[in-house]
Amino acid sequence: MSSAFLDLRSTARPASPVELFSTVAEIAPQPRRLGWRRRLAWGMIATDAAAIAIAVFTAQLLRFGDPVRAGAVSTADVAYGLISIALIVVWLVALAATRSRLLRNTGTGMVEYQRVLQSTLLTFGAFAVVAYLFQLQPARGYLAIALPLGLMLLIVGRGVWRTYLHALRRAGRCMTGAIVVGEQDDVLRVVSQLRSHYRIGYRAIAVSTPGSPHAGPVEEATEVLPFVPLDEVARVSKSRRARAVIVAGSLPGGNDAIRRLGWELENSQVELILMSRLTDVAGPRIHMRPINGLPMVHVDLPRYSGYSHAVKRLFDVSVVTVALVLFSPVFAAIAVAVRLGSPGPVIFRQERVGAHGARFTMLKFRSMVVDAEARLAQLRALDEGNGVLFKLKDDPRVTRAGRFLRAYSLDELPQLWNVLRGDMSLVGPRPPLPSEVEQYEGPVSRRLLTRPGITGLWQVNGRSNLSWEDSVRLDLYYVENWSITGDIVVLAKTAKAVLHRDGAY
Repeated sequence: MSSAFLDLRSTARPASPVELFSTVAEIAPQPRRLGWRRRLAWGMIATDAAAIAIAVFTAQLLRFGDPVRAGAVSTADVAYGLISIALIVVWLVALAATRSRLLRNTGTGMVEYQRVLQSTLLTFGAFAVVAYLFQLQPARGYLAIALPLGLMLLIVGRGVWRTYLHALRRAGRCMTGAIVVGEQDDVLRVVSQLRSHYRIGYRAIAVSTPGSPHAGPVEEATEVLPFVPLDEVARVSKSRRARAVIVAGSLPGGNDAIRRLGWELENSQVELILMSRLTDVAGPRIHMRPINGLPMVHVDLPRYSGYSHAVKRLFDVSVVTVALVLFSPVFAAIAVAVRLGSPGPVIFRQERVGAHGARFTMLKFRSMVVDAEARLAQLRALDEGNGVLFKLKDDPRVTRAGRFLRAYSLDELPQLWNVLRGDMSLVGPRPPLPSEVEQYEGPVSRRLLTRPGITGLWQVNGRSNLSWEDSVRLDLYYVENWSITGDIVVLAKTAKAVLHRDGAY
């Protein structure tokens, strides 16, 4: 794919402190037409059509054979050819009807994939109803191949587009310009999040806060942003072709001010986005229930036992049992490498703290010399960690074999046994040392409300490169918002992080 296929070059400049100007003349007008959106939509349609066609005709070929090679085209071949064409058309219509290509869902989150699944089930459900009404008896083998193969190819195709879009957005392209409105602290929070979470595709081009833009210095690392008076936001967003207005937190005047802003933006191409202050609550826990014009937001409280946790435990045991069987040759090879690399035991045992403060012995393949703990005091001055955890990139205690094991997280494979025993989970907070737990203050101890994991949000977001505060924030977010679907996503991202060796040392 040529990078010119999707092209919207950013005017973003290198990071510098925010400067809020009192004039709107500094706002660069945004492109009149965002051609990359149209090209992205047509590209996804073409990919979807190709995936469905391959799945449907492959199913027909595997089930009924190649009529050309057979030398004759039967009535059944013609009938199933027509059925295949109809199935392709209905499937594509279902993908459009479920809005699976909606730009706001493309590139982030699970909604896009959920709608692909929904449209697939809708298509085959409709197919089954029509077959029943007209007393048709389609070959089960045909459907058994077409459905899973088509779904897999669709998801793979969407994944390829997502990866490509992320690469372009990382370079500052294919972004939607937005004016961020709200109190100064809320605006800075949102601008910072938009900058760090570039994958969602919004870039702040201006800010609007109550009062004077020179109310005080702003010490936030982001691009230079001009200031827009609150009463000029709607006019400026239209004249400068900003495609989004993001309301961060509250506005002076409360809900009435937001409603008036919505009225002023009517009949324009501008999105109005409200950023919730529930920053650590995942979407599935939030439910909207409008009652006579009164929007009620329900937030499900986290639970640490019950049916969902039983399902999580069943998932852990099932996956680990299969993994232990598949990886047994790898275990043997690593054990030999560790023993030949340096004298001492193959398995390193260390006391860690698990759920509700229970202590357990965590297992790892030994990656350091035997007297590593005794030599720790000599290396304290060289600590490159986050203030709580000791980390050293070129730790002299790590053996030659250990460097390879750590680079690809192979030293953690014995923790599969900890998961089988019930000490740990596949996905969860990082398992802390007792010395770390003694330093916990305030809500940090909530990390102990669930089993620690072999992997988690901390591992797929930087591992040793994270600050202590970021590590805690990610763990607390997981504890309150985990789900089986989320665990599967984390496991998939872990494989990618391991291959890229992100923060592994």
